[in-house]
Formats: sequence, structure tokens, C-alpha cells
Amino acid sequence: MSVKTINKFGKLSITDNTIAMVASHIASDCYGVVSLVSRKLTDSIAEIFGKKSYAKGVKVETIKNKINIEIYAVLKDGINTDAVCDSIKSAVKYNIEFFTGMRVDEVLVYVVGVRV
Repeated sequence: MSVKTINKFGKLSITDNTIAMVASHIASDCYGVVSLVSRKLTDSIAEIFGKKSYAKGVKVETIKNKINIEIYAVLKDGINTDAVCDSIKSAVKYNIEFFTGMRVDEVLVYVVGVRV
């Protein structure tokens, strides 16, 4: 699916994969995030063969032009996981809303593991 909007530049259509790529980059840059985890087996297999997935660890679903995002992350050991999750949520929500001009309904962060 894609998000569609009309503004002064005309009709815009942004695919879920594009939103996932941006969200993955934003989440990876947040303090305390070690890496994002592939949520599909095909992503893991492709990574073994050297193909990089730019939307790794992010699932995007659009329903009636509202965006729902799920992020699967590995965090650093010894940090406040609640604070890092809140930071990821707010950064992703703000930047995706700014990027698309659409409303982000929900951002869910799943902590898959902790690494030293």
C-alpha cells in the first residue's frame, strides 16, 4: 500500500517500503539502539548473501491514510529501555509525519534483545 496526499506540489504517493526505510534509518540513529532485527526470514537469508535490506527491522502498515509502524530493535545493556523506546517512538513519529505530511497513528517498539 501507499500513503496518498495532495498539497501545493500536487498529488503525492509514498509507498510503505519508503516509509520503512526512513523509519529504519531514524531508529538506528537513536541513542541506545545497537541494531534493528530482520522480521522476515527472507531478509536474513538475503543478508547472508550480501544484499542489504534498508527497511530492516521495520514493519509499516497504512490504513485509511494513517500510518502504523512496528520497530524490532536490539538495545545496549545497562540503559533505561523505557527511555530509549520512548525516544525511538517520538523521533520516528515526528520525522515520518514531517516527511510524509500524514498522521502517524501508532509506533510500537519491540525490544528483541540486549547486547553489551
